Amino acid sequence: MKKRELLKAIAATAAIGLLSPLVQASEKEPVRIGAVSSLSGVFEQQGQEVLRAIEFAVEEANANGGVDGRKVELEIADDESTPDGARRSAEKLAREGHNLLIGPISSSISMTLSQNLDRWDAMYVVVASKMDALTGKSCHARMFRTNHNDVMDLAMMKEWLKTVKEKRFGIIAADYTWGHSSAEFFEKTAAELGKEVKVSLFAPLGTKDFAPYVAQLRDADIDAVWVAMVGRDAISFVKQADSFGLNDSKRLIGHALIFQYLIDATGDATRNVWGNIGYGADIDNARNRRFVAGWMDKFGRVPTENEGQAYNGIQAIFQGVRLAGSTEPGAVSKALENAEYETIYGPALMRGADHQLQIPDYIGQVTKVDGKLRPVIERAYPVELYANPSQECAL
Repeated sequence: MKKRELLKAIAATAAIGLLSPLVQASEKEPVRIGAVSSLSGVFEQQGQEVLRAIEFAVEEANANGGVDGRKVELEIADDESTPDGARRSAEKLAREGHNLLIGPISSSISMTLSQNLDRWDAMYVVVASKMDALTGKSCHARMFRTNHNDVMDLAMMKEWLKTVKEKRFGIIAADYTWGHSSAEFFEKTAAELGKEVKVSLFAPLGTKDFAPYVAQLRDADIDAVWVAMVGRDAISFVKQADSFGLNDSKRLIGHALIFQYLIDATGDATRNVWGNIGYGADIDNARNRRFVAGWMDKFGRVPTENEGQAYNGIQAIFQGVRLAGSTEPGAVSKALENAEYETIYGPALMRGADHQLQIPDYIGQVTKVDGKLRPVIERAYPVELYANPSQECAL
């Protein structure tokens, strides 16, 4: 072989060697995410935030070479804030191959998805639904929760309520599964702490006129109100409670209430309201600082609670794909069981017994920071407070 031909052959071999990782990556199956959340209906505000964070995470992953050398592909669908809408949308995405599902807000919607995962050959990561049964009696081998559940929130709030001076409470909750679960748990907790629940009210989803509920709470012999409402209903309630003077005469304590979208929509009505905080930009670790910095570069503000929780959830899917070396939902699910990995909350364990991510929980209040009201974490509570998995979960 002539010298020139030999050099060409060496150069060609070297080029193939340099390109082979890219060729290999392109040959791998992409990570196909099906994001189903509320673009319409009562949970629209939360759904938009969740989907924004999922899109951000996908863009970030692809900009860094994908996940396990795989491109991430995302398809989005509207669940219309209803279980039926979610079932239709999720089934379409899963059957088209986007069978790594994420995104719904409502616990009833999450329950509907979990009941169909085997039929769709899909897996599902819960990022916002709090109902205990999802990692309890209705747990599923292909469903994982990366946000706090009610047991975690209320175990934390029970500790915090020991420091609260108010003794007599009213409850206003959404009239569906999660709202009733929150109210029942609070009633039990209040009794254990020597506090009294004197009135419990439940408003149907989609309620626009809260005046009758506000009047009952305002006129009741109570010191504070436990509020378990989300979405448009929560916005309407807080606005009307403020206009009728309830916020001035009774202390509002929120369960899944003090979200940024609600604060933005209600202004000073939420100032100093306390509640659980599922995620905060104030969480101080390197992983979260990187996330917050990237988010601020893109959006010019810190991420909201829903955005942080959704970002954290899709990272669990990515981690499962890396550990499994596969995008097959069954393999990803198996790989996530008992996985320990870094999250925006710090090191975390995906508990194998019930598929609940073990992360610290937080309580805080709505405070003005840099001229803008937002939820600010005041206290963190360790995972040891709620270390035991549900005995009702049989995986």
